Amino acid sequence: MIDTGGNNKKTDDHPVAEAVWPTRGTGAARRRADKKEKMGRAGVVLMACVLTLPLLVLLLGGRGGAPAVWQNAAKLTAMCGGSVNVSGPRPSATGADELFGGLLAAGSDRRTCRSRYESPRYYKHSPYTASPHLLQKLRDYEARHKKCGPGTPQYAESIASLRSGSSNTEAAECRYLVWLPYNGLGNRMLSLLSTFLYALLTDRVLLVRSTADFTDLFCEPFPGATWNLPPDFPVANMSWLGVQSDESYGNLLRHGKISNRPETAASQAVPPYVYAHLAHGLRVTDQLFYCNDDQVVLGKVTWLLLQNDLYYVPLLYDIAEFEDELRRMFPAKESVSHFLARYLFHPSNSVWGMVTRYYGSYLAHAEERIGVQVRMFPFATIPADDMYKQIMACSRQEGILPQIDDELAEPGNATSAVGAASSKAILVVSLHADYYERIKRTYYEHAAAKGGGSVGVFQPSHEERQQRGQRSHNQKALAEIYLLSFSDVLLTTGMSTFGYMSSSLAGLRPTMLAVANDQKVPETPCVRAASMEPCCHLMNFNVKCRGKAVDKEDLARHVKVCEDLPRGIKLVD
Repeated sequence: MIDTGGNNKKTDDHPVAEAVWPTRGTGAARRRADKKEKMGRAGVVLMACVLTLPLLVLLLGGRGGAPAVWQNAAKLTAMCGGSVNVSGPRPSATGADELFGGLLAAGSDRRTCRSRYESPRYYKHSPYTASPHLLQKLRDYEARHKKCGPGTPQYAESIASLRSGSSNTEAAECRYLVWLPYNGLGNRMLSLLSTFLYALLTDRVLLVRSTADFTDLFCEPFPGATWNLPPDFPVANMSWLGVQSDESYGNLLRHGKISNRPETAASQAVPPYVYAHLAHGLRVTDQLFYCNDDQVVLGKVTWLLLQNDLYYVPLLYDIAEFEDELRRMFPAKESVSHFLARYLFHPSNSVWGMVTRYYGSYLAHAEERIGVQVRMFPFATIPADDMYKQIMACSRQEGILPQIDDELAEPGNATSAVGAASSKAILVVSLHADYYERIKRTYYEHAAAKGGGSVGVFQPSHEERQQRGQRSHNQKALAEIYLLSFSDVLLTTGMSTFGYMSSSLAGLRPTMLAVANDQKVPETPCVRAASMEPCCHLMNFNVKCRGKAVDKEDLARHVKVCEDLPRGIKLVD
């Protein structure tokens, strides 16, 4: 469990990552404790501006579409008398510097990637300190990527060998891992994060095959190098690679073109490249990827192409080859996604502009920001009224949203409360406007209970449906992931990769709305997450590995069944 007592325990030669979670209760008591840590805000004039922002949205664009809301953020700032700083971040509660305490390397161009240096000022806190071993692994990786990445002689030599069909891996100075995008943005980010960890563990260079809808989302994460796979990469038709492909690891095993048996693997040549299909629906032979003996074999392959749409980090903990490195990099198990997400993902300037404009116009004024992310899955739909009731029931259970008076607010009540209590901004993120409209109407028609302060409810966009393959849709989705990650409190939807990413970036353990079963509202509306780690959704995982195994008792203590998906697993401390 997390030690909140301030003790610095040791494991071998490095300090255990010390948790700095605030020692507080849940609900209103927790938020009252938080208020003591926050700086004073602007006062009545500024709050009047906050309360009028929803009306200004209606006047300037209203329901006319998501782009109008994003574009009018700067206009609304000007209408507030210039008192709102568009880029107005608050100082980090932990005083974290712009390099996240050494997680990021210095030297990147500030102009080409503003978010890399500015984002640390927006986050509330980081609950852990990165281990010295993780920091060293990241610096070693950056040097390797700069040495072996596109445009280097080593890369050119490896490409020439691949074109010729050579499988002489012994002479290869660099080994590569090509990530192939699949599924929606949240899935892609979790998959890419997992794949980067795999590259760290296997000393490979990560390259990203960037599709049109994935461009201009993120900055280059590695100083002085690119992670983009050049367009002249010699493997053709990568978009068609799948579980049936002859080059897949499972099919290569079945056809005897590669062996995972120690007695034959040492002498058998390996193909110039291998495709690892790790997405949903993978066969048992593809699941062997997560076995120790198979990792030894794959370690001989120069080019490994990987397609995945899952957060598969928990499965890497079951590979003996990686056990010690994972322990030294992440003494706190639940910090994996948090550290790697903050290291790897930095929104492009165009996306970051959307984030800072919206934050400065709508959220920066509030003393407390509450993020509410609602995802209605096609297989678990319920009426909007039922979902709203579930959100409010969860809020009452966990003390998330401000309580309201039973009677309609009398004229002047909200005004009199402005200067006396804290201000709160509720950010609703959903494909649909229904939940935002209902929550907004609740606080328009009812005053917050005594001490609840002023409440503003905001929603950046409502696209109505997920539009895969569209860059503008992905840019707005990414902006909203980051806006959620700047929250003090998070209410997300169980099983949502969008929510997982927001929680990981925020460094918060969210409360998760239970997903409907058979189109019925769950009896228990929500559950508080045991850790901020995402759930691994790989179900029906039943492969039996041979060879060296990890300590299963220790693994069982840190890999548990997910709160939101009984057939999934996640890391806990």
